[in-house]
Order: sequence, then C-alpha cells, then structure tokens
Amino acid sequence: MTAEVFTPTNEVSVTMTPTAVRHVQKQLERKPEARGIRLAIKKSGCSGFKYETQWVESVEDDDRVFHIDGVDVFVKEAHLPMVNGIEIDFVTEGVNSLFRFRNPNATAECGCGESFTVA
Repeated sequence: MTAEVFTPTNEVSVTMTPTAVRHVQKQLERKPEARGIRLAIKKSGCSGFKYETQWVESVEDDDRVFHIDGVDVFVKEAHLPMVNGIEIDFVTEGVNSLFRFRNPNATAECGCGESFTVA
C-alpha cells in the first residue's frame, strides 16, 4: 500500500518546528514498529474539534504523508482542509510537555485549549 506524498511545493502544507521534529525522532527511535506520527482531528469539546496524535504502524489508503526533516506526518485526506498550513510545535510549560498546534484555519478555541473551531 502506498500513500500520496506531499512536499513543501504542493498546495497543502503541514510543518513542524525543530523542537517537535527532535521530540518525534527520539520517540520513533524507541518505537521501531512506528513509521511516523498521525495528526488526526476528532469531534470533541465545547468548540467542536480536537487534535490527536498517534503512532502510525501501517499506512491506510486515505493517508497523505508529509516528509518533514526525516519525520513522516500522516494526515487523513478528509482532515486536510482543517489542518492546511498548520505548524506543530513541542513545548514545555511548567512540568508538562506537549504538542502545540498553530492552525491558521482555527477561528476559535475553547478557554482550556482542548478544542477548536474551523469555519
């Protein structure tokens, strides 16, 4: 099974900061069965949608793959309009470390940051 590959010259873009790339690379070294990371969108929360990240072990027919500095980011075709132009960062806030998503398509976010709206 193959997945369509998007490069920075294509219409759709997903980017990662160097900090996020390093974090994912370190995690992938510990998970030899994983081929990359999935950025998924789920209906949830007070604003409508939330981001989920998952390790990808097998490619599915509707996956699109973004090669970012040695990390493969998988996104379902149906989610592309909601994440086009997104930047994935990995930050530490106090004692917590987490992915932070900068999505130019998000028109609103809930107060806790758990969910977002796309117009």
